[in-house]
Amino acid sequence: MAVLDVRIYPDPVLRSICATVTEFDNRLRTFAQNLEETMYSFPGCVGIAAPQTGELIRLFLVDVSRRKKAKFNHGLMALVNPVILEKEGESVSREGCLSVPEFTGNVSRATRIFIEGQDLNGEPIAVQTEGFEAVAFQHEMDHLDGIIFLDRVRSSGTDIFRR
Repeated sequence: MAVLDVRIYPDPVLRSICATVTEFDNRLRTFAQNLEETMYSFPGCVGIAAPQTGELIRLFLVDVSRRKKAKFNHGLMALVNPVILEKEGESVSREGCLSVPEFTGNVSRATRIFIEGQDLNGEPIAVQTEGFEAVAFQHEMDHLDGIIFLDRVRSSGTDIFRR
């Protein structure tokens, strides 16, 4: 496995819409292992999306199990071609991002989501999640559509903070 280089905002690749994954092969699984290694190499990191490393495919990983505030979690999950089917509730919380290392921001997200996608073998999976894990899923999902958390803050004057 390898730790991949993380793209830093304003790298234009972070604004790209990712392609649907159609081949579920060893290359995809190896790439996902490298994403996992990269995510875990950053203390406190709970998710990473393929475009953050320059790979424009619809894949992200989330693992909030090591965070105390994650009362609800599924452990390490890789989601390919994810689609959020249902959202419920709303809450504002502070978010950070590997690709925006100098800032955090207050972002409004759904408190519960139902998401479908595929695993690394192409098998369908469905996940219902809430709280911090739901926020992490939504944050990573945004990366697949060229959206970063700074796009979701309500006020750049009051909701963005230097780390």
